[in-house]
Amino acid sequence: MHRVPQLTTPWASRDLQRAWEKTYQNHRKKVQNAQPLVDTRPPQTYSHLHLKFKKLKMEEERLSIIDRNNYLLLQRVASAMKTGRRIDGQNNFTWRRS
Repeated sequence: MHRVPQLTTPWASRDLQRAWEKTYQNHRKKVQNAQPLVDTRPPQTYSHLHLKFKKLKMEEERLSIIDRNNYLLLQRVASAMKTGRRIDGQNNFTWRRS
């Protein structure tokens, strides 16, 4: 064990002893007057854990692609309706007897 250095002057040790006693008594007073404290608040929530911006961006891009495809399909249906329902692939096959 380490030895505590001994002071050469007795008045210095007396003053130090008083200072230590005063500090210890202040500490004991604080410990006796301490009030119980229980934190009943819920833990702090962070928005970046609940809002997933990457997922929202991917969903937005997917919906924009679907909207674009729906618009193109609507244009095709509208042009087919305007042309009067013609048959696109007509077969000009003539029957021949052998």
